[in-house]
Amino acid sequence: MAASLDGPRIPPRGGKPAQQLVVFLHGYGADGNDLIALGQQWQSILPEAAFVSPHAPEPCAQAPVGRQWFPLTFRDPDERWQGVIKAAPLLNAFLDEELARHSLPSDRLALVGFSQGTMMALHVGLRRAAGPAAIVGYSGMLVLPSDKAAAQAAVREIRARPPVLLVHGERDDLIPAQSLFMAAQTLGALDIPVEWHLSPGIGHGIDAEGLRHGGEFLSRAFRPRG
Repeated sequence: MAASLDGPRIPPRGGKPAQQLVVFLHGYGADGNDLIALGQQWQSILPEAAFVSPHAPEPCAQAPVGRQWFPLTFRDPDERWQGVIKAAPLLNAFLDEELARHSLPSDRLALVGFSQGTMMALHVGLRRAAGPAAIVGYSGMLVLPSDKAAAQAAVREIRARPPVLLVHGERDDLIPAQSLFMAAQTLGALDIPVEWHLSPGIGHGIDAEGLRHGGEFLSRAFRPRG
């Protein structure tokens, strides 16, 4: 595993110091270049935000030029759970470093994940001592252990309750849309504010409407309170 994470960045529009930080977490077999373009599309609605999209720490066994947050063999029902736990410390360290780089507090951070990146965003974002301003999860799932007692213990680890937006393609054949509803139900039961959007006719990807929902959600989450 790499000693630290890095990836492409987009500075705030106008060159002023960042007032918000949006971190993209890509999916299995991709890399940081896969999502950084979302930052370009969101710059008009988030002009004060810096964007960064780190490459996941491991080479992907199924995609020679891609990366993975953790391996997937589909032979162990708990491999996702073990994977997010293993990858979490490195991601947490990266988030701390990026916040320090921009001299920003944790409530100026947003996590945006796709697929395996959504699993990481939800696992890490909900367990940080000082939670992020928001989490947006595309085409992913909330990862918990398969054992019921272990899952209940895992839920008790959750310390932060930022607003969460879940977006999923109706025709996703890699991670079924049912994962959205299961995650929303679990988060809602934990008093975590959750919104969701199902993209009609869309598979394992992000359409223009899902992208619009994500940008507007982040803009609201970053708005000054009071």
